[in-house]
Amino acid sequence: MTTEPRFIVLVGPPGSGKGTQAARLREILHLPHVASGDLFRENLKNQTPLGLQAKAYMERGDLVPDDVTIAMVMERLRRPDCANGAILDGFPRTIAQAEALDEALAARGQRIAVVPYIAVPDEVLVERIGGRRLCRVCGRAYHIRFNPPRQPGICDVDGGELYQRDDDRPETVRQRLKVYWEQTSPLIDYYRRRGVLVEINGDQPIEAVTEELRAAITA
Repeated sequence: MTTEPRFIVLVGPPGSGKGTQAARLREILHLPHVASGDLFRENLKNQTPLGLQAKAYMERGDLVPDDVTIAMVMERLRRPDCANGAILDGFPRTIAQAEALDEALAARGQRIAVVPYIAVPDEVLVERIGGRRLCRVCGRAYHIRFNPPRQPGICDVDGGELYQRDDDRPETVRQRLKVYWEQTSPLIDYYRRRGVLVEINGDQPIEAVTEELRAAITA
């Protein structure tokens, strides 16, 4: 008896722990973690035909068209390690991309099985991201509340100065979240209407979020 491949789209705002949870789910479900950013880097590095197409747009400062991105994703999903499904992270980002992905999967007799949406209040996200600090020397990451250094402002490993990235400043984080919601809210509604969206409480310990995700995906 064959089992239908489980293609999972993981959705969540910056700071929701989506990357961490995707890595944990990969180990639990034995499915590959397909991150759109990794695909772009891989295709650009290997100078694939799709990578060269994307590079031409990026060098002009234009957005990479959806059809190029979709082609990259579908090429990845055709590889043998995705025979039983995959965890998609960072794609789709828009309804147009979601519709194109649905059509491409349907052409292969496949579909998106479930879309876990990791929900976290904005102010919690601002605190999570705004508390990040990086070592100028080794790049080690800290958090002033959740993972503080032994000595404030100093790296435990090499004594390097800790700094806050401009992208992590509260006012910048709020703007990033505003853009995210403008772009992603319609996508969340799209998957909710299709009956595949499952909301996950992301404002709890990592292990609890993982267990809630596992239960939603394997239900």
